[in-house]
Amino acid sequence: MTVHDDRILVRAGDGVGRITLDRPEAINAVDVEMLDVVTEALNAFRADPEVDIVVLDGVGERGFSAGGDVRRVHRDIVRGRPDEAERFFRVEYEMNALIDEFPKPVVAFADGVTMGGGIGMAGHAGVRIVTETSRLAMPETRIGFTPDAGGSWLLARAPGCIGEYLALTSETMDAADAIHAGFADFLVPRADLGSVRHALETRADPSTPAELIMLFDETPADSSLEAARAWIDDAFSRDTIAEVRDRLRELAEDPRWGDEARTPASALAELEQRPPVSLTVTLAAIRSSRALSLRQALEQEYGLVGWFVDTQPDMLEGIRAQMIDKDRSPRWSPATLDELPDDIVEQAFAHRNRKPLFG
Repeated sequence: MTVHDDRILVRAGDGVGRITLDRPEAINAVDVEMLDVVTEALNAFRADPEVDIVVLDGVGERGFSAGGDVRRVHRDIVRGRPDEAERFFRVEYEMNALIDEFPKPVVAFADGVTMGGGIGMAGHAGVRIVTETSRLAMPETRIGFTPDAGGSWLLARAPGCIGEYLALTSETMDAADAIHAGFADFLVPRADLGSVRHALETRADPSTPAELIMLFDETPADSSLEAARAWIDDAFSRDTIAEVRDRLRELAEDPRWGDEARTPASALAELEQRPPVSLTVTLAAIRSSRALSLRQALEQEYGLVGWFVDTQPDMLEGIRAQMIDKDRSPRWSPATLDELPDDIVEQAFAHRNRKPLFG
């Protein structure tokens, strides 16, 4: 089977179905048409008795996928087509669930930049490979949004309060961090990825790709997230964003934490750049997701994205400032935590889209 879309390559052979994102000029950012093709390919591979394993990867040196094409989402909303933006998220989240529940092993190569919707594809695969070039993040609070594509569910399952830290600051993980936080399983040198693909095609036992990949696996360096757990858990376990911020200010004065790769001072600096609405809703979403299945978390995210699209200016402003005009000077509304309505979380979680995500 061979299917070729301008930005997606789909083919099958030797028991392996391969879906390759082929939009390297945009670090393989995906739009709704690309997601439709990925979903169609997954469904075809699920039904194909000749396909035993599915591989997800991307073209180019820069990364697997920078995530969803949020410039397109911005354009749709600005042009008065919120239904188009909503369709993108619907197709994306349905695909995330499909990958998570896929009856055959799915192997994802999260090489290079893998962020947002890229994690939504790779992070829910059964076997997740990172390399020495991998840079993973859920950076949604940078653009006035909240982690989605099942990201809230993954973050909620990170050790301690690492999920809150990563979600609120939008900080990036290297390979060691991604494995420690539960976003990846194996570290394989980029130079060996071709050998891994070949081994999957010539394997003796199609049911154990993880055991095969272990032959190429390397022990990662120490994780900077793990080293910072003490102060991360201290600060990010607080009940409110204001309390997290205040505790980070206190910890920033403690000389014990000043020489680490990650510090309370650097976390505070990131937090103070993020929009109050996004921070407050995101904190609630991560904590709520701890009690949810992935499908339930995706349904929750779908309601939240509808609320952001329908009622909040920060998402459009964040995309404008970070990705369109690139002035890096967003004007958040409101600009301070003190100006937030007391019931902002209740408003966000009460929002209902026109129809539920999963029927």
